Amino acid sequence: MSILLIIRSSPAVSASPGIDFLFWLLTARARATPPRWLSLPSSSFSCSPSSPSPRLLLGFGYSFNGNNIVVNAGSANPLYFSVSRSNCDINSIRYRGHELQYQSQGTHIGSGLGSANVQVTQQNNYIKITCETPTLTHYLVARQGDSTIYMATHIAAQPSIGELRYIARLNSNILPWEHPFGAVSITGGSSATIEGSDVFLVNGQTRSKFYSSERYIDRGVHCVHGNNPEPIHACMVIPQPESSSGGPFFRDIETNNGGAFTALYNYMNSGHAETEPYRMGLHGPYALTFSRSGIPKLREVDLSFFAHLGIRGYVPDHARGRVSGNAWGIPSGHQMVVHWYNNEAQYWTYANSNGAFTSPPMKPGTYTQVLYQTEYKVAERQVSVWSGGTAWADISSTYTPAQPLFQIGRFDGQPFGFRNADKFLRMHPSDHRMSSWTRTFNVGASHEGEFPMAVFQAVNNNVEMYFHLNSAPGAAVFHVSTTLSFAGARPHVRVNNWSGPIPPAPRNINSRGVTRGAYRGWGEQYYVDIPAGVLVAGRNTITISAASGSSGSTFLSPNFVFDAVALYRR
Repeated sequence: MSILLIIRSSPAVSASPGIDFLFWLLTARARATPPRWLSLPSSSFSCSPSSPSPRLLLGFGYSFNGNNIVVNAGSANPLYFSVSRSNCDINSIRYRGHELQYQSQGTHIGSGLGSANVQVTQQNNYIKITCETPTLTHYLVARQGDSTIYMATHIAAQPSIGELRYIARLNSNILPWEHPFGAVSITGGSSATIEGSDVFLVNGQTRSKFYSSERYIDRGVHCVHGNNPEPIHACMVIPQPESSSGGPFFRDIETNNGGAFTALYNYMNSGHAETEPYRMGLHGPYALTFSRSGIPKLREVDLSFFAHLGIRGYVPDHARGRVSGNAWGIPSGHQMVVHWYNNEAQYWTYANSNGAFTSPPMKPGTYTQVLYQTEYKVAERQVSVWSGGTAWADISSTYTPAQPLFQIGRFDGQPFGFRNADKFLRMHPSDHRMSSWTRTFNVGASHEGEFPMAVFQAVNNNVEMYFHLNSAPGAAVFHVSTTLSFAGARPHVRVNNWSGPIPPAPRNINSRGVTRGAYRGWGEQYYVDIPAGVLVAGRNTITISAASGSSGSTFLSPNFVFDAVALYRR
């Protein structure tokens, strides 16, 4: 038996006479029972402006309220959300009776689609809202019983604003806090602007939405949450950014309480230290989940039901393939990372302690397979993937360095271990919690943590390294490994009284880096040939400065980030 109960209010219930309050209660198979009308006195219930719709559904389903589609997820912890039929904005998210949507702006792609063709369909336990523009299709899906808004975004061209993101603009009074990195990206209540329009001073600490980022390969679930009026978490779940750009070590904005609202993001591509062309096609699926206190576990999320929803560009697992193999030649103490990419997709995985690896399910095609010594590229090869099969592709490191006269840092593609590298991901380099940006280092006497992670032309240019040689080595090579350059900066090396050549400018990423907590670029390697007779027995000095045709002030002056440096006999 199925019952459709329609309750018509008296005109006094609503400010708009004639609005019907629809309660759908679906209990079994048949739909033959005719609707029954029941008039209630105005004191029975009311409709507040913050409600998702004056048409309320009991049980899974959707209705129309003016220009909005109102969806009831039919979940034990009730979730209603309202989507504009004009532009695809979510303009109400009501969870357990609490309005979580910021009321002055919507939740949407980019800064809003402006206009879109918005359609809704229901198939068994799923409601799908499809929003189409000439170059973009965005899907919002409700699954019966889940307090979750599932999504996917297909693009045929890059959005005109230059980045592809989904931003949930949420009620900062109910969801003020951020997970997993806490207050580092809470910028509301700032007393000063430190840099651009995205780094601020709050309670004496520098904060930015950029400080919420995490490497793709390590990223779990990021959330915003609060305890008043009760514990609530809103989380963004992104299982595989296969159509994003930047590779396994890319990172981007995830959360930001800016005061007026709390933003929860899925950045699918951006110009934030981006090192690859943007990929078209389907981004997702991904999910915006709501819970009381639990945080979803990424590895337990199953979005395979998207295969049955008619999502443009979706490739189910049975139509994908995998790559397995062994990685060789990575010293102990380093991560072994295997990365696959082509123009359409990107994937990655960690190899285990024995070097064995298996990729995630991949779209068929030919890929470049890269092996990293943590983040330092040491090998690549090609591999083809086919539907339903597993390709075998071993890969061995080709990095075989000579024994150095001295080395500072590890060739791992990261600045960690150097001075301030333990802090910069979550604060600006000008922050009072930073250690001083030193310029001198005594090889063999100074601790590695005293070597600066970066050279800023206007802050700590001309970093000097003092070292002692028992005998003159003759000709030598000085290797400077960098991870990221800003404003064309590259290392200019002087050895004692000899000045090396200024290297050509690196490729321009055209994005702020270390001041936003980024260190990953193209990882330029510089080798300086030192003639015989320059290095002497006894005390020697190597000076490294940031060369550039550009200029700037303090931490926005030309700069580069160190990975490691080493001196070798030639």
